[in-house]
Amino acid sequence: MAVDDLTKDLAPITSNTMADIVEVRLREYLKRKSFLPGDALPKEMELAEALGVSRNVLREALSRLRMLGMIETKKKRGMVLARPDILGTFERVLDPLIIDKETLQDIFELRLVLEMGLADLIYIRKTDKDIIELENIAKKEVNHDNSFRIKNEIAFHGKLYEMSGNDTLKRFQIMLLPIFDYVITVEKTPTIGKVNHMDLVQILKTGTMEEFKSGMQAHLQPHLDRLKKI
Repeated sequence: MAVDDLTKDLAPITSNTMADIVEVRLREYLKRKSFLPGDALPKEMELAEALGVSRNVLREALSRLRMLGMIETKKKRGMVLARPDILGTFERVLDPLIIDKETLQDIFELRLVLEMGLADLIYIRKTDKDIIELENIAKKEVNHDNSFRIKNEIAFHGKLYEMSGNDTLKRFQIMLLPIFDYVITVEKTPTIGKVNHMDLVQILKTGTMEEFKSGMQAHLQPHLDRLKKI
């Protein structure tokens, strides 16, 4: 489609719309007044009058805050400040089918950094039951095809995230599952570090946190080495 045709239907943006300005003002107001999740907001009419805008403009700005999970409507209470779902939007767009390779690479690197930093939380919260479950996962690892390999990688590393006891990290790990498929597609042959899953289990049983950190780095080193070649 020619640019001339598009300009007939899409007017150039010359400045912020009123809804843009109102959205910013509302954010500033909520921060300045130190609103907390569950606190009731002023009524629409009061906000519109204070801002000097129409109810329609105000509602457009409020709808944006709702989409971000910042506000919600409660029965008999009206609008209240919500507890934002900080990962909600990320979950909706983290799909390998709509993400370019460069972004997938960035997310994979993020996963590497997170996993090398799990040791502190794991050593605070790990239990004997956790280690037994992790060991059972590692024992199942024999020579299988890639589909089984992905399944086992997900199970083992997912258990490590679970052992961290951090709900946001656990949820984030679930969001990163498509990245395992991405890794398989870029590997010509399976990459295996000097420290395998069973070695990591043994470190968790008898080793120190620093030894586990070193073990995780050795386990992930082939991926890190691959990054140097890109």
